[in-house]
Amino acid sequence: MILGVICLAQLTVLLDNTVLNVAIPSLTTELNASSADIQWMINAYSLVQSGLLLTAGSSADRYGRKKMLAAGLVLFGVGSLVAGLAESSAQLIAARAGMGVGGALLMTTTLAVIMQIFDESERVKAIALWSTVSSLGFAAGPLLGGFMLDHFWWGAIFLINIPVAVLALVAVLALVPESKNPAGDRPDLLGALLSTLGMGAVVFAIISGPEHGWESGQVLLAAGFGAVMLAAFVWWELRIEYPMLDMHFFRNERFIGAVAGSILVAFGMGGSLYLLTQHLQFVLGYEPLEAGLRTAPLAVSVVVLNLLGVGARLLAKFGTPVTIASGMTLIAAGLASIATLGGQSYGGMLLGLVVMGAGIAFSGPAMANAIMSAIPPEKAGVGAGVNGTLAEFGNGLGVAVLGAVLNSRFAGLVPAAVGAVSLPAAMAAAGGPAEREQIRDAFASGLETSQLVGAVAVLVGGLLAALLLHRAERIVER
Repeated sequence: MILGVICLAQLTVLLDNTVLNVAIPSLTTELNASSADIQWMINAYSLVQSGLLLTAGSSADRYGRKKMLAAGLVLFGVGSLVAGLAESSAQLIAARAGMGVGGALLMTTTLAVIMQIFDESERVKAIALWSTVSSLGFAAGPLLGGFMLDHFWWGAIFLINIPVAVLALVAVLALVPESKNPAGDRPDLLGALLSTLGMGAVVFAIISGPEHGWESGQVLLAAGFGAVMLAAFVWWELRIEYPMLDMHFFRNERFIGAVAGSILVAFGMGGSLYLLTQHLQFVLGYEPLEAGLRTAPLAVSVVVLNLLGVGARLLAKFGTPVTIASGMTLIAAGLASIATLGGQSYGGMLLGLVVMGAGIAFSGPAMANAIMSAIPPEKAGVGAGVNGTLAEFGNGLGVAVLGAVLNSRFAGLVPAAVGAVSLPAAMAAAGGPAEREQIRDAFASGLETSQLVGAVAVLVGGLLAALLLHRAERIVER
């Protein structure tokens, strides 16, 4: 029953990571949102959450995982209410940032509670089910979002979180036992601030590049500020007694390999799903629910293979490096299939989604195991924070980078549309059917380029992760 409650809370947060994707056309029209606005609606949540995950994890270890889990549900529910009633892009972006605070508490405490309440004989099974729910939530968001948009207005995709959060809160208070480490580390608030500012500034520069020019003062200033903040974060973490992230972990090649793999899988997946829903609606002409249904094979593939335990058996037989390399190669192949075969039809896209799902089922558990095994068991919350930070940062960076590649390619192919901040605006400004077709083809070409960039990033990440993990295992054997 406790695991069911934990998974319910986890599912709510992860659904919200992707449920917004299918609402992009509605938000573009009803809130007059630009492409940069849309990216910030998605990234505000991811970046705030990723910046706070480590602090949330260490706070849960010190002050109580049950307390932080309950607080996260309250904050997430209130943020969802504000988001659902937002009347402008700025209000929605601010509400999404607030939801990110609650999401950070939920992401870290769910895994930390599992680590505490299950013994070693049951823990592997519990984490496998937790991972399955995580994958389901990540991929099923567009399906739920499409259903809600077909029957209600866009704000309903946020308001639906409220009854779920209330139900989960009651169950947490009634069922989940309190656990904490009173001698745990103090929260590193300055570290959280520096990391959030740094990541936010870097992603802002990436989003602004196509619109303002990569050499513009605004973009260079944001990129420079982000680099300084991230450097200050590293400097601070190396010098304080209770760091949010112990930088000495990065001396462990096993940890570095798993980190590289996790970021680039999330990069490819987050950016790909952001682009995929636009492809289905803007290029192939599907309605929101139809688009959501057509992303479902990704979720089905992940869930079926996880429930069958294929990834765990592969890990036991071939080891961590081979399993991660195989999984990430499949993810890259799936992205390439979508880019090259899914341009004007759903067939190639379907193949890509199934192959990507298999790759996630193979590589995900292996990478989580590699990360958690490199962190001391008494820091369960911090370990969960590291795991979640990588996923959230990679997801936000994927949306920003692949979105920027799309915008740059689109603007380069259709110079007249540079002043139009979105595809619908460019289509509205078109002079006739021939120009509209040219604009649509340019957008499809931009999507193809972006997906291929994601595929290359995931493939390189998989090979790098496998190499580092293999070297680390050889050192241990010696």
